Amino acid sequence: MKWVVIVALMAAPLHAQTSPAQRHGRLFPPTDLGLLEVPDRAAWQKPELIMDALRIAEGDWVADIGAGGGFFTVRLARRVVNGRVFAQDIQQPMLEAIKRRVSREGLRNVETRLSSEPSAGNPLLLTNLNLPAAALDAVLIVDTYQEIEEPDRVAFLRGLAQTLKPNGRIGIVNYKPGRGGPGPEPQRRIESAIAEAEARNAGLRVIDRANLPFQYLLVLGL
Repeated sequence: MKWVVIVALMAAPLHAQTSPAQRHGRLFPPTDLGLLEVPDRAAWQKPELIMDALRIAEGDWVADIGAGGGFFTVRLARRVVNGRVFAQDIQQPMLEAIKRRVSREGLRNVETRLSSEPSAGNPLLLTNLNLPAAALDAVLIVDTYQEIEEPDRVAFLRGLAQTLKPNGRIGIVNYKPGRGGPGPEPQRRIESAIAEAEARNAGLRVIDRANLPFQYLLVLGL
């Protein structure tokens, strides 16, 4: 059975400009989860394209980290069917919201996981991520890479790499530089070249790239 991890912090619209796992006092309020479910989100974020790029299929084990309100969680659960989705977040209220959502939708292959936020000098590594080691086929990071402090991002990727099987993949979805579309303010957006350089410093290589309406997708491998 395959294992897959999806690291997916929900993309907020422009006026929200935050995401569920923002660090150092920028946590997305659980009371504002409705902002993450804008009607046209699937049209511009292309969740099916993203999951296809990671080759997520029936029977896979998936983790949606920074799952927020469960936008990706429920879509992953429907795709893997007999697999399992681990919905992971650092805020328990988010996970409680996901439990209610999957119950309403009759999804029985979702398990919530509470992770810990790194402290100063202790970046988000495998122990914080609460993930199995060397067992996963893919990791997807949706609109959260910019929320990791710059000094910690390489260590963060190294921690994720520890979860991968030899042929495992990491997908990073970030907003493109500029002011177009939804997402964070321009100064908080990270160019793809920077993310690629940090991935190489973490011992990863770029396997594939995809261009989304307001975002880019990088697929990384060991």
